[in-house]
Amino acid sequence: QVQLVESGGGLVQAGGSLRLSCVASGIILSFNAMAWYRQAPGKQRELVASITRGGSTNYADSVKGRFTISRGNAKNTVFLQMNSLEPEDTAVYYCNGELMRINYWGQGTQVTVSS
Repeated sequence: QVQLVESGGGLVQAGGSLRLSCVASGIILSFNAMAWYRQAPGKQRELVASITRGGSTNYADSVKGRFTISRGNAKNTVFLQMNSLEPEDTAVYYCNGELMRINYWGQGTQVTVSS
């Protein structure tokens, strides 16, 4: 059974930083791509950042220049470094891995940014 487990969320003041981590287990192959999504209360889940197995990255306009996605040395690990956090970044952040057109999701980690 494939499991993705996120960690690193929490409460931070505006302007602060957090680093999210995601580790996958139960899978032998490497994900084609991994990504971070977020969902704020009353809003749809949105893509924050993604990274392919080859290292190509993509960011939502709202986080460009502030967030950095990277893959770890261990297979199927991904990080999200979040700097200059804003109250608008408050959401549950979900890790995603895609393999053979199947998407796998973590349970989410809460990020709360106070003003």
